[in-house]
Amino acid sequence: MKLHVKIAVAAATMAVGAGPALAIAAANGHPESAPGHNKTASTPTTTSGSTPQGHGYGVLCANQSKMHVAGQKGTPFSQCVTAMAKINSGATNNPRAACAKLSKKHEKGKKGTPFSRCVSAAAKLLASKNTSKDGATTTTTTTTGATTTGTSTSTS
Repeated sequence: MKLHVKIAVAAATMAVGAGPALAIAAANGHPESAPGHNKTASTPTTTSGSTPQGHGYGVLCANQSKMHVAGQKGTPFSQCVTAMAKINSGATNNPRAACAKLSKKHEKGKKGTPFSRCVSAAAKLLASKNTSKDGATTTTTTTTGATTTGTSTSTS
């Protein structure tokens, strides 16, 4: 081969090899923003204290341990998620009954028991479930055997 052909082949090879390196350098060292990596990250926005739309039970049960406990079926997290599904499907409307399988023993360094955290999350789910789309809220209060149900409507 002639010298000018060898130089042209070497230049083309270097240009092909330098392309990806220049793309990463142009992204300021962040390869996820390089060409071909432009995925848009959209996170659902939720207000504090409300549950996400759909089946986002893991958000409510995020404070549960994902470690297996000897003698129990599943992890406290999975049991909590199952309890949330029971509440949301209407299989039970009682958070205590839905979370009955969770341990009532305190965990070191955690606030409350797995059972109490599950009951709290289930109560939040029930409250958000009882709030209908038109702004009406149904509340149920139990006081020493007497149950009072009231409906309040807010206008926007």
